[in-house]
Amino acid sequence: METVRALPHWRSLRWKITLLVTVACCAIAVTVGLLVHRSTLERSMTDGAAKALTQLSDAVEDYERDGVPPDGLVVSPGEMPDELLRRLQDRQGRAVGSATWYDGDSPGDHPSMWAVRTLRGAPVAVSADMTSDLLTRRALDRHMWKYSLAALAVVVPLSALAAELPIRRLRRVARTARRIAGGDLAARTAAGGRGGDEITEISATVDSMADSLRERLLTEQRFTADVAHELRTPLMGLVTASGLLPEGETTDLVRDRVGVLRTLVEELLEISRLDAGAERAELRPVPLAEMVGESVARTGLDTRFTATGALSAETDPRRLDRIVANLVVNAHRHGRTPVEVEVAGTTVTVRDHGPGYSAELLADGPQRFRTGASERGHGHGLGLTIALGQARVIGASLEFANAPDGGALATLRLPPAG
Repeated sequence: METVRALPHWRSLRWKITLLVTVACCAIAVTVGLLVHRSTLERSMTDGAAKALTQLSDAVEDYERDGVPPDGLVVSPGEMPDELLRRLQDRQGRAVGSATWYDGDSPGDHPSMWAVRTLRGAPVAVSADMTSDLLTRRALDRHMWKYSLAALAVVVPLSALAAELPIRRLRRVARTARRIAGGDLAARTAAGGRGGDEITEISATVDSMADSLRERLLTEQRFTADVAHELRTPLMGLVTASGLLPEGETTDLVRDRVGVLRTLVEELLEISRLDAGAERAELRPVPLAEMVGESVARTGLDTRFTATGALSAETDPRRLDRIVANLVVNAHRHGRTPVEVEVAGTTVTVRDHGPGYSAELLADGPQRFRTGASERGHGHGLGLTIALGQARVIGASLEFANAPDGGALATLRLPPAG
């Protein structure tokens, strides 16, 4: 089926190969046909000239013996073609012993080969019929064209089928590359050790690239998890110590910074669990409008909330709360008010009226420790990354876009209950 679907793609490599083979076969057929036609024509002219000269010699012998021109011998110059008479002289005007001329313009499609010589100061000539020779050459040309077309009818489809194997291998490499680009670093071309051609080399390179990317990603994930775990113990000590400090402006500043550090460590730990696939959702039917409204209220931020035709969704309430809270906090932190949250059916949208998401985020998705455009404020870029990871855990889709009239727009689509 995949091969059939690929057939209409006229700009594909399959049709380019087929066109190249077709052009090559046509060029060979035309070249061989012209060579054979020319060679046959030259041999025909040579044999016809020899035949006409032989007839002329025999006719002249009979004429000299009997004194009467035999049948076929022309002795009157007026009955001879002008071109034939001109050929009795060379370029300097001197007489030559004999000459031949092919008359292919005879009426009735009956060509002839003329032979002429001088006898007692006067020209004598004969003409040999070349009709059978012409018919033979035409039949040869027809057969050559017919069999050339028959060969093309066989070779062209076979070349298209023969091109299927390397094209199928290239398509496999392309599919694997797309899967890797989509985040599936376990995808491989499965090329094995077959071939040894350029396609095998490309397949091996793609597999090697996937191995390298996977190893680098695993190293990054291990580093993130190790750093978060190593920071957790001293951080707990800082939290405890900050609680023992006497009240004051400096104490409030220390506690605020410790709180920020604690949030960062907790988010790093959460991301490490998401990367390791250790998160498991506990799904149950949830009234979406009520759940999202409570999540927005818990953020304590000035946010407009509306619900239109809201339904129940099959989701994990704790993780949904985490997603909504992260989106709302991100909108307030990096965008501008008013921030609006709307529930319609089983879809949740969060929008601000700031500069919108950066082109890099829209193209590649949220990246940890990268917030995109500088005009969207500062931060460590983990909020949207966590929201996207949690959405995947609960089987929801989270999309990022910019509203037509300005502002960032995040759309969360959840599966309906039941």
